Amino acid sequence: MKVFAFICVLQIAVFTLVAQVTVQRRLAQYNQEKNEPAIQGYDPVSYFTNGRALKGRGQYTDSYQGILYRFSSQGNLDAFKKDPSKYEPQYGGWCAYAMGNDGSKVDVDPETFKIIDGRLYLFYNAFFNNTLKTWNRDQAALKKKADQNWQKYYHP
Repeated sequence: MKVFAFICVLQIAVFTLVAQVTVQRRLAQYNQEKNEPAIQGYDPVSYFTNGRALKGRGQYTDSYQGILYRFSSQGNLDAFKKDPSKYEPQYGGWCAYAMGNDGSKVDVDPETFKIIDGRLYLFYNAFFNNTLKTWNRDQAALKKKADQNWQKYYHP
């Protein structure tokens, strides 16, 4: 009985350590300012349900594996809680074009986005440089490279 209890405690300790490492890795790689919501406070579910970017509201927040999100409504918060990975932006919320072009982490304009195969991609758009337009010219190749480059960051 003592051996079983020891094994259970050991398993819990290992699981806790692995979970903490996962959260720390996510926090280190995601486009989120410390103690601020991801996507600059925009609601990740709204891209899918409204087809546009909506600002989240402070009373509707949730954290998924260490990443804080805001939502524009209770319904969107509930949808997120049911399947958070469905709504999270790809490449940790960094610019999809930059990730595909050279693997760099470039900030985004949360209102410049594209849904591809049920996933959210965000893009840089400032100073006459809308990277979504460039992405659209060679999406297949850029997406393939972006997927590979993100793996280097997130799964070294």
